Amino acid sequence: MTSDTARRGRGLTALRPRRANPRPSDGSMSLVEHIQELRRRIIISLLVLFAGTIVGYIWYQRSVLGIPTLGDLLRGPYCDLPPDKRVQVTASGECRLLATSPFEMFMLRLKVGALAGSVLTAPLWLGQIWGFINPGLLKNERRWTLGFLTIATTLFVMGAVLAYFVVSVGLEFLMTIGDNTSVAALNGEAYFHFLFTLLLLFGVSFEVPLIIGTLNIIGVLSYESIKSKRRLIIVSLFVFAAFMTPGQDPFSMVCLALALTVLVELSLQFCRYNDRRRQRERPDWLDLDDDEASGPIAPAGGVGAAGGIDAPAPVGPVDPVRPSQRPTPGGVSRVDSRLPNMQGAQERGNLAERLGSDFDDVL
Repeated sequence: MTSDTARRGRGLTALRPRRANPRPSDGSMSLVEHIQELRRRIIISLLVLFAGTIVGYIWYQRSVLGIPTLGDLLRGPYCDLPPDKRVQVTASGECRLLATSPFEMFMLRLKVGALAGSVLTAPLWLGQIWGFINPGLLKNERRWTLGFLTIATTLFVMGAVLAYFVVSVGLEFLMTIGDNTSVAALNGEAYFHFLFTLLLLFGVSFEVPLIIGTLNIIGVLSYESIKSKRRLIIVSLFVFAAFMTPGQDPFSMVCLALALTVLVELSLQFCRYNDRRRQRERPDWLDLDDDEASGPIAPAGGVGAAGGIDAPAPVGPVDPVRPSQRPTPGGVSRVDSRLPNMQGAQERGNLAERLGSDFDDVL
């Protein structure tokens, strides 16, 4: 009976699915587990981006929750141009972009939808990236990394929003140059390329103050080393804006350069504050040279001087002891026990002569 029960128990155990090896309590993972985790998070991110692309593709032409369509939002700066500055391609006079190839409208809608979907789902796929790198960071590193990403995202959005409002004025300036001989008739691909390039340029450019502040925090860049180069930095920002602005129109260039100048000045003031805070927390002795850290060294005095070494005293003759006269287990030698009251130099001399004669027999 017992053997049958044991066999049935072993059979049930064999049919149970084996559990995966439990993860160590410290959260460590093997290389294979890291690869599997990375694959899982990449698949989730791709699925999220695919879902966002579908939402953006639908939103491109359909209004959602009373929000204007994505196409209307993006073509707004072009449609804000005066009617006499652009071509009327519809009988009703409604603003439309041109399409010059059969698949241009489909591909344009797909590209814009994918870009909008990636922006809308950014918290989800960025969360997957954060979830993968988060276990390998310390508590302090997590706080700094999360703060860095938050500030970087905020600055990028601020730059993109500013670029959207700049496009209207910059586009009007570009489209009215030589308006006596031509009229604006933009196709969708050229217009969206110009718009997205300007949005990306402003967004990335707004990360410059964050880079300066980060270099100051890690100790690479100090306020003292950069404050005298403020004029050179401002001129460099204007030159950068002149070359990087897509249309090279003066309005967009000036707006980008002025915005970067304000942000860089704010970052310099942050460097100034951070350096002062470090000086208050840093002990003064850390800034001293090696030869000044211990203070001035006084000249050494003579032997026996105050605070010096005492003068040497004469040392008397050493009493030799025969090898046979070793100390007893109690710590007192046999000579000391037989001569407990020996005093005076003469008695010590007599003892030395007797011991020396004993050693002559040995030698």
